Amino acid sequence: MKTLHLKDFYKFIITNFRKLSFGWILTFLSSFGQTFLISLYVPEIIKAFSISEGTFGAIYAGCTVTASIIMLTVGHTVDHKPAKTVTAFSITGLAIATILLGFSYYFIPLIIAIIMLRLFGQGLLTHISMTLISKIFDKNRGKALSFSSLGFSIGEAILPILITTIIAFYNWRVAAIGSGALLLLYLVKLKFTNLKHFDDKLISIKGNTTKKLVNNYKEIIFNKKFGILMPAVFAVSFINTAVFFYQYIFVEQKEWSATLYASFFTAYAITRLVFSLFGGVWVDKYTAKKLFRFYLIPLNIGLLPFAFMDSIIGALAFLILAGITTGISGTVKTAIIAEVYGTENLGAIRSIFTMFMVISTALGPLIVGFLIDHDFSVSHILLILSIILCIVVFNSQRINRI
Repeated sequence: MKTLHLKDFYKFIITNFRKLSFGWILTFLSSFGQTFLISLYVPEIIKAFSISEGTFGAIYAGCTVTASIIMLTVGHTVDHKPAKTVTAFSITGLAIATILLGFSYYFIPLIIAIIMLRLFGQGLLTHISMTLISKIFDKNRGKALSFSSLGFSIGEAILPILITTIIAFYNWRVAAIGSGALLLLYLVKLKFTNLKHFDDKLISIKGNTTKKLVNNYKEIIFNKKFGILMPAVFAVSFINTAVFFYQYIFVEQKEWSATLYASFFTAYAITRLVFSLFGGVWVDKYTAKKLFRFYLIPLNIGLLPFAFMDSIIGALAFLILAGITTGISGTVKTAIIAEVYGTENLGAIRSIFTMFMVISTALGPLIVGFLIDHDFSVSHILLILSIILCIVVFNSQRINRI
């Protein structure tokens, strides 16, 4: 049965490759604004500006929160502006951000660059990709989203090697400026790309649909649906960012081999990629509502061996189980919003979820860093995160009531 589903998946990709590849390239390019790539510049930025890790962490958190707030004001545009327009705007903004980062010799340009990286990269490019793909595909939304989300995995596999190589042979400023040049090159391709098929479901901002939602975000946030969906969306980004941000500190405290631990990331990448694909098939077969109740459980289980096992196999177990949840979540988080709220105003509604998701990536490292500074052990920190995730999983069971 699984083979049949994967065969259908392959046929679906071949048939719709032109549309799906657009979603894939946007998630790939969003890497330039994601924490995993920005973190490669951090040691050099700290040296260049003579600041501490804590100071930069605070700056990064502040910039991320600022970007998330701005995201709320512009995320709805994907509902009523042509796909090419919003994409060109976001790619241009991200290109300017990376180039500005390379030319930042003072704090103000650095802060502006980081805000723009988080807004246009992690925020808007991901948002545009997931929203447009959700709107144009209904019956096969899960497969479409899972294929588009593969851009994240490919970015994680390729870009860190490319960026670190440029930094090693030249410097971090050349790497940042070169990234901006690459993004500008994509704008040339975008000019000759036909995206009219994504504009069929545009709605007028003059009506009482998207505009009403933009002016009444408070109603959405205090709705029962939001209270069920948001904690799960928030938790994955919060816990993943917090753990991965301090993973080598945890490994050091456990007295494990950092080199061996780093090699385990291959297992994480493979698991995430495989379950990104399976997640799409399962969403189409069982619906996102059913998967939503259970997809956080592997990550929750994975925190326990990482916390309490003396062997580094505990870290491998965590990475594999985290890969399962992270892979599935890329599809489930967007598909569940489309199933619960519909797709007409998906850009406006999803921008709220994206805002909180981005905020979670800022709060995770801050809170865990606070616990580390107050001498909490690795085991206690990971146990706290597991308890939080248990509460979120129980809350997710309420999805059947809406």
